[in-house]
Amino acid sequence: MNRLKAMIRKEFIQMGRDRLTLAMMVMIPVVQLIIFGFAINTDVKHLKTVLLDQSLTRQSREIVDAFTATSYFDIILRAESFREVTDSIQKGSAKVGIILPPDFAELVQRGGPAPVQVIVDASDSLSAASAISAAEMLGTVKSREILQQRFGAAPSAVYDIRVRAWFNPDFRSPWYQVPGILGVILTMTMMMVTSMAIVRERERGTLEQLLVTPMRPWELMVGKIIPYLAVGYMQMTLGLLIGKFVFAVPMRGSLPLLYLLTFLFIAATLAWGVLISTVAKNQMQAMTMSIFGLLPSILLSGFMFPREAMPKIFYYISSLLPLTWFLQIIRAIMLKGAGMAFLWPQVRALSLLIVLFLGVSLLKFRRTMD
Repeated sequence: MNRLKAMIRKEFIQMGRDRLTLAMMVMIPVVQLIIFGFAINTDVKHLKTVLLDQSLTRQSREIVDAFTATSYFDIILRAESFREVTDSIQKGSAKVGIILPPDFAELVQRGGPAPVQVIVDASDSLSAASAISAAEMLGTVKSREILQQRFGAAPSAVYDIRVRAWFNPDFRSPWYQVPGILGVILTMTMMMVTSMAIVRERERGTLEQLLVTPMRPWELMVGKIIPYLAVGYMQMTLGLLIGKFVFAVPMRGSLPLLYLLTFLFIAATLAWGVLISTVAKNQMQAMTMSIFGLLPSILLSGFMFPREAMPKIFYYISSLLPLTWFLQIIRAIMLKGAGMAFLWPQVRALSLLIVLFLGVSLLKFRRTMD
């Protein structure tokens, strides 16, 4: 019993000496609880919507106003052609497309049914489910209102809401989840391993030996990153094989393009880990910081909860997470068959994150050595 008390006392003393690590372990859960409590919301509203109104009449404006009044649909673009609608959904700038035919007003005046085509990006199943439910409910309510005004009853529907779920029409969960899980696995392994790279060298006393060589700081960091690129690609390959042959996840786009853009994601994640390793004083701090970065990556990136449902501040914070952009890339290529023309925003974002993380890491590393 005395030995146990002595061991417990020793651990408390050790924790008290490393006050920064202790403070991080206590405060990080509190901060995360506050952030995620505000940010996570499964009631998806304000979906970005593109509208193709070929009628341009009072009747078409009324149904469009009814869509926007639900707060589920935010019109961000009024398209001039069907191609413009499909391109917006293909590249992810819109989640929903609403199309009204040229004879829409005439059909409404005759008592319908007046078709309203609603195209939904079903590669994001939770957002798609909210959009479909809201559109169908709106059609029923507005039809009942019009028919009751005219006939005092509702013998048939005025609006024929025709929902088309694209890219994942059967709402198969593995098609949506497997690409996301692959991104999470890469984030977890790449960031955690590299976050302890420089810290481990410092604790072993070998960092000084490396610095007295002609090697420059950026060469040291790149040397720490490159070996893990190979590991990341191995994980990527195994994940894609499992997704294809176990869960039947389609590959509708270019596999070489996916591998090319995966390089940017892995490099950004590794650079993030290197940044953590330049800030942390020991491996415990590096691990704690990695966990603090991993949980937002899982919860704020769009992997589990749609970003559209988050408050604006957390929506913009999630833009600093490499996983946010990689999920858009891998789902767009695998489920939508998207090409490079639709993925430039994600490519620019990942490239900027690489420059940001490595730039800050170099500055921090040089100051530490000085």
